[in-house]
Amino acid sequence: MAGGTTARRGTPFSDRSGPAARKGTGAPKPPKEPKGSKPPEPPKSARRPGPRGPGVRLRRGPVLALAAAAVVLLAAGGTWVLYGSSWLRVEKVAATGMDVLTAEQILGAAAVPVGAPLVSIDTDEIEGRVRGRLPRIDSVDVVRAWPHGIGLKVTERKPVLLIKKDANFVEVDASGVRFDTVPKAPAGVPVLELNAGRSPSARRFDEERLLHEAVLVAGALPESIAKQTVQVKVGSYDSVVLELTGGRSVAWGSGEQSDAKGRTLNALLKAAPKAAHFDVSVPTAPAASGS
Repeated sequence: MAGGTTARRGTPFSDRSGPAARKGTGAPKPPKEPKGSKPPEPPKSARRPGPRGPGVRLRRGPVLALAAAAVVLLAAGGTWVLYGSSWLRVEKVAATGMDVLTAEQILGAAAVPVGAPLVSIDTDEIEGRVRGRLPRIDSVDVVRAWPHGIGLKVTERKPVLLIKKDANFVEVDASGVRFDTVPKAPAGVPVLELNAGRSPSARRFDEERLLHEAVLVAGALPESIAKQTVQVKVGSYDSVVLELTGGRSVAWGSGEQSDAKGRTLNALLKAAPKAAHFDVSVPTAPAASGS
């Protein structure tokens, strides 16, 4: 009886562990995908390189090589055009701006190598040659006139004073530079006369200093007065006298305030055209006398 009870109770337990129980407790199947759905896209890291990927960068190598070769060829061609061809070579050299000197003198001093490549011309060297060989030249501007020319624009020194030397005259510009000796005095340029031997200031102010004062005075004269000035007499540092045409004279004083003195004298000559003596040593208190 007890054994039968045990058998009946054991049956349900043995049934749960049978095939049906094992079938129900297995791994679940994945759900079915609905019809028409697309599979999920793979992550970006798994995608194949597209048209903008590394494959294109690898193809840039030949393009860059071709570009570099083109640059080299252009550079070589440009160098040949500038230096090797006959297209850009010096064929003409011209000079302008002269008053006393001639174009032949300027071109001879410049010595520009005709036939040389225009780009190879050293303009600074040409300027140095012209100024070194022709002291009358104050400045010169050397320019390339493409495709075949070189132009020289010169500025000559202007004499403001002459120093008598034997039978000749030494020209002095407004900077005190003695730049040329000529046999004939240029018109409208006064001659220096130094009479400072007896001056008490002769030991203190030598001839060069007195010449400097005379140059200051002559360089400050208005053009209309400079043309009328025959002599600049220097007796001492503060005793400069101008001798004008018509026997007129001007007491100038020292070379200080020369610009103001020049303007004052210009006005005084207009105000007293018949006067024979003028004093502008104190430009704020000028005087005129005689007739």
